[in-house]
Amino acid sequence: MGGRPEILFPLFADIETLEGVGPKTARALARIGLDKPRDLLFHLPQSGIARARVETVQGVAPHRHVTVEVEVGRHMPPRQRGRPYRIEVRDRAITFQLVFFHARPEYLMRILPTGQRRVISGKLEHFDGMAQIVHPDYILRPEEAGEIPAFEPHYALTEGVSQKQMARAVQSALARAPDLSEWIDPALRAREGWPEWRAALEIAHAPARPEDLAPHTPTRARLAYDELFAHQLTLALARRRSRRGKGAPTKGDGRLRARVLAALPYRPTAAQERAIAEIEADMASNKRMMRLLQGDVGAGKTLVALMVLLIAVEAGGQGVLMAPTAILARQHLKSMRPLADAAGVRLEILTGQDKGAARRQKLAALADGEIDILIGTHALFQKDVEYRDLRLAVIDEQHRFGVRQRLELGAKGRAADVLVMTATPIPRSLALAQYGDMDISILDEKPPGRQPVKTAAVSMGRIEEVVAHLEAALARGEQAYWVCPLVEESEVSDLTAAEERFRALRARLGEGAVGLVHGQMPPDERDRTMARFAAGEVKLLVATTVIEVGVDVPAATIMVIERAERFGLSQLHQLRGRVGRGDKPSTCLLLYKPPLSEQGRRRLEILRETEDGFRIAEEDLALRGAGDLIGHAQSGLPRFQVADLEHHTALQAMAQKDARKLLHDDPQLDSDRGKAARTLLWLMQEEKHISLISVG
Repeated sequence: MGGRPEILFPLFADIETLEGVGPKTARALARIGLDKPRDLLFHLPQSGIARARVETVQGVAPHRHVTVEVEVGRHMPPRQRGRPYRIEVRDRAITFQLVFFHARPEYLMRILPTGQRRVISGKLEHFDGMAQIVHPDYILRPEEAGEIPAFEPHYALTEGVSQKQMARAVQSALARAPDLSEWIDPALRAREGWPEWRAALEIAHAPARPEDLAPHTPTRARLAYDELFAHQLTLALARRRSRRGKGAPTKGDGRLRARVLAALPYRPTAAQERAIAEIEADMASNKRMMRLLQGDVGAGKTLVALMVLLIAVEAGGQGVLMAPTAILARQHLKSMRPLADAAGVRLEILTGQDKGAARRQKLAALADGEIDILIGTHALFQKDVEYRDLRLAVIDEQHRFGVRQRLELGAKGRAADVLVMTATPIPRSLALAQYGDMDISILDEKPPGRQPVKTAAVSMGRIEEVVAHLEAALARGEQAYWVCPLVEESEVSDLTAAEERFRALRARLGEGAVGLVHGQMPPDERDRTMARFAAGEVKLLVATTVIEVGVDVPAATIMVIERAERFGLSQLHQLRGRVGRGDKPSTCLLLYKPPLSEQGRRRLEILRETEDGFRIAEEDLALRGAGDLIGHAQSGLPRFQVADLEHHTALQAMAQKDARKLLHDDPQLDSDRGKAARTLLWLMQEEKHISLISVG
């Protein structure tokens, strides 16, 4: 493939080669991720200042930026230290003042000589009934006034860099932007009315009015599309690589699935049937499956997983289900075992806790093909674990498992079909950015018999009533969760908050009735407490958010979330999903501390209105933005400079379709457009994926 194309060299030079950028400014820019000229091209203005040209400042509302011609009057140096230096000026109608702090008098005498005319531009303020402009942005002779822009772009800054420095550095980077061949499909560009790449950059950095800053202008949409298209192209390359090398198609005859359906007390929902059919078709093809199964809390993903694992067994192969923790692996085992028994299938579990002879026996049975379905943690993919014929890997709770791990799983030479399950409904825009290499199936119906959860928001001031309500419920044999808040560092640790709440509740409700689990506990101790709660010995479980994923205790009917305003919407929705799993009506109490912020109030309101996880995820995205929603560090989400996942969802779907089509028509990216697309990957720093082109 060779290295970076020469045409891009000037954009990847040292940032100090730009005008006005010395070592100090370079360090400041690096703090906001601007390391090379290329980064400045995509650092678009966030806002702008309209500088209205006026004859007089009389009658102009304060806080507006104005440009006005004045005659300079008397200078009034400060009488005492620390006071400002004032200069009287007169426009067509009134006299007002220019104000300077820490001024050098000789400099001000030079640029504002009494009796001469100057054009001033700055923000108008009123002080003691008099109009004034503090530190004007421009002071020019009347014949130079044309240099003042009518609308001046403003950039996001960092300490130590002024607007003027940033604008100068950006202009210097723009001067280096080469003319690049077009990578966007010509028909698409014509339809959308998008400018060429270089022209788009120049227009984006020179907005003429506020509307030019909107995400949907042709200019910004084009630049956003470039980022999304480059990202979708890398995902399509990763997908092509990870779908290679599957052996024979996997087709089942349905005999084992029929036994499971006969043993079920209810029929699968239409959404479950649709998902199973989509997965079955993928497994039957000769390409490797890469599919994401998204289901809301309690939408019945486990049944879908078991049914498709049985397809692998019917075809004479094996399947594995990988869970993020041993607790969840055991829970899957518990819920699947009766159905696997009904089908006459051997189901086993393998975790890090299997040691010595017991482990060796399991591994031998696995290699001989005696074990049909294996459930476990990442221990399933350790070096010494050999399968006789692994056909399907189901991975649960995926957002802890980015694109890189998906590629590694494929590289193990076990080209099994891969199904990833997540209980976090993800808005379509994020799903495309994060899982654009996968096909997506969605479970958007609840199985019959799930009870709706009644949700109420209660002020912390009424905590006594809440405890009394709990006491009565526990006396009736019900079980409950009490989730403690995430504490800001400055106060106490999450742990201390949970322990204090645990002690207070235990004193009130009785020694044995209350258990505590938190993140800093040794895992086996946590597992033991969870097991006692599941068995009904512990009636109330006090916890930090460690219980958010997947623990199933049908007898639990009450969820109390303390300081609910500190949690994200999707997190609250996940926590609420821990109750309402049995046949009794359930409640979720959101304890908040007034006064609530506007955002906090909106969050609690949405939870009261709906139990639809997909709607909640969309709202969460609107309230918090993409980075917070899944936490950048573990999300595998790309960091875009121009594209905005919320505003550009439609562009993203277009980019995914286009990227897949381009690779289909031109697998080696050898055509003119293909070569332009390679340059785009280098420009967007996605070049690590370029190596995937040749191996495709």
